[in-house]
Amino acid sequence: MNFKNELLKILSDITNLGQENFLLEIPPENVNADFALPCFKLAKIFKKAPNLIALQIAQKISDVEFIAQVNVEGAYINFVLNKEIFAREIISQVLEKKDDFFKSDIGNGKNIVLDYSSPNIAKPFHVGHLRSTVIGNALYNIFSCLGYKCVSVNHLGDWGTQFGKLITAYKNWGNESDVKNKEIKELMKLYVKFHDEVQKNPALNDVARSWFVKMQDGDEQALKLWKWFNDISMEEFQKVYDRLGIKFDYYTGESFYNDKMQAVVDELKEKDLLVESDGAMIVDLENYKMPPCLILRRDGGTLYPTRDIAAAIYRKEKFDFDKCIYVTALDQKLHFEQWFKVVELMGYDWAKNLVHVPFGLVSLDSGKLSTRSGHVVLMEDLLDEAVAKTKQIINEKNFELENKDEIANIVGIGAVVFNDLYNSRIKDVTFSWDKILNFDGETGPYIQYTYVRTCSVLKKAGKTNKNEINYEILTDEASMNIIKLINLFAEKIIDAAEKFEPYIVSRHLMNIAHAFNKFYHDNYILNAPEQVKNARLNLTLCVNLVLKFGLELIGLKVTDVM
Repeated sequence: MNFKNELLKILSDITNLGQENFLLEIPPENVNADFALPCFKLAKIFKKAPNLIALQIAQKISDVEFIAQVNVEGAYINFVLNKEIFAREIISQVLEKKDDFFKSDIGNGKNIVLDYSSPNIAKPFHVGHLRSTVIGNALYNIFSCLGYKCVSVNHLGDWGTQFGKLITAYKNWGNESDVKNKEIKELMKLYVKFHDEVQKNPALNDVARSWFVKMQDGDEQALKLWKWFNDISMEEFQKVYDRLGIKFDYYTGESFYNDKMQAVVDELKEKDLLVESDGAMIVDLENYKMPPCLILRRDGGTLYPTRDIAAAIYRKEKFDFDKCIYVTALDQKLHFEQWFKVVELMGYDWAKNLVHVPFGLVSLDSGKLSTRSGHVVLMEDLLDEAVAKTKQIINEKNFELENKDEIANIVGIGAVVFNDLYNSRIKDVTFSWDKILNFDGETGPYIQYTYVRTCSVLKKAGKTNKNEINYEILTDEASMNIIKLINLFAEKIIDAAEKFEPYIVSRHLMNIAHAFNKFYHDNYILNAPEQVKNARLNLTLCVNLVLKFGLELIGLKVTDVM
């Protein structure tokens, strides 16, 4: 039984209105009710005061088995459910369906392309790339949970003038043995060196641009160096993705669209959208209160919008997406608005299905990160530190624990990921080790530890009897709080997808963990009488299932000991 849907059917039958007219809400904690119906919207339909409408509707609701009480407060109708029936329906379904209880088929037959992570080749995978990677991965899992066919694309920054800069730096100050020995760190050093030297000699920018034009023209030497830098970088990136447990369906970087960009330029010309401006070719967006969208440089080189438009057209043709989602930093907002508008002006009605999902900055106490200045924190170093600090905590709390290295990896890396996903993505994220590794705070380790607690209780108890549960036992406040939160989880997943906000899932998992820990402290489980013990064990099993499913949904692993 879906209680919300059943209530909507009753209200629809009573009033002869469609269910879409009723906006059932979860009332605030100080209201003793499970659902509330505000009647303000109905005033226009019935041409009566909302409080009168509420009274009339409430009077028409006859005895319904699963409704214990209906009362009116002003313009609100409050519904109190029969606790025993509610507990039976939710717990029995979770135990029977397990993960499927939280899944949906609303996305069946629809395709979603998600473009995320997208680090730049020949630059280190630093902490600044973390947000796109983990937010994108969580959204991929969330949409997949709702039945969408998802395609994850890592749109690597493997083309552009930066490679001309790197080749110039390598030719002037680099050597083969240093790059082979130090790999990505040496490439980063050369990139920073270029930006230091160009301050003294601006002509280096012209040299760099000429090397990129050579790449575009298929110059053998330029492409050989480019491929070498590319291979070094991909090997480095893969180490990080493996540690985060993240995979991609496609690694199609900017270079993949190299032979597809001329068609975009030609189409823009044919549709009279391309105009010359100071030797460059642009799409004028003044009528839309935006700066011009640059398509070709004066030297004929392509730019990010050219490649992004080519990629979008290719993805629509290949995947026929219902949505193509780009998870990038907030400071790229204008870039996406510009080329989305260009796609619309080209006459593609699917331009409305291009979605930019922006996020705030990530920083450590030392401030904002910049590749050009060399002030970066490498992701591998960050993850290593998280694991090391977690292992230190484990040694202090449970020195005899087996598989400490594996558990420290799960908890430490999970802490970093959860910290990123616990607040709205648009907020900036600052790393505080004391905060993110706090086993008693609003953290990943806290939820993981709660999961371990459920595992421990279930292991000590042995088997539970799922067929003879006395649900009346689970009508106390602490038990009902858990059951209500579990029931809401499927809706929270849908809400997270609609708003592109994984934190909605993360926060709800935290609420479930808090509710279970209160239940655990307030109630005997293993030492309770047999019927009570069995009921509470089955509720514990439900929490165990939902925490594991939810943590994995946002990209964290679980361990059954800690």
